[in-house]
Amino acid sequence: MTFTVRPATEEELEAVGTITVEAYTKDGFLEADADYVHQLADAAGRAGDAEVWVAVDESGVLGSVTYCPVGSSYQEVASGSEGEFRMLSVAAAARRRGVAEALVNQCILRSRELEYDAVALCSMEEMATAHRLYRRLGFVRAPERDWTPVPGVFLVAFRLDLTPVD
Repeated sequence: MTFTVRPATEEELEAVGTITVEAYTKDGFLEADADYVHQLADAAGRAGDAEVWVAVDESGVLGSVTYCPVGSSYQEVASGSEGEFRMLSVAAAARRRGVAEALVNQCILRSRELEYDAVALCSMEEMATAHRLYRRLGFVRAPERDWTPVPGVFLVAFRLDLTPVD
């Protein structure tokens, strides 16, 4: 089965929030009552100051990512002329179909379209599967940007340089 990556429609934002919360809680990265769960669920709120992208097929939303251009209040680790993405999630039933890779590639493409120098992100230290994907796509660790948003949560940063090589 094939799928399409495109900006989320207003009607899809509730499904985006649900899938994002489920990906983080059912995979054991967050407790269902964690404060951050409310931010994950609020895709409509994110869509006001960032770009929410979805992968969809005939069954509906398979996964999503929040792309944060320069100036977005959702940027956490990007600086200067860097795009950033956050809240990458794929529905359990849609995994192993290349959905996450397609969504990350959309963020890279979007950064290139905007003529940014790089794409940055931060991820929970425990998200090893995502880290393998990021490395495979050329991202490198940026440990100088690692941070702790709340006690007990350590986020590791990655960066993909988009500047042309001479």
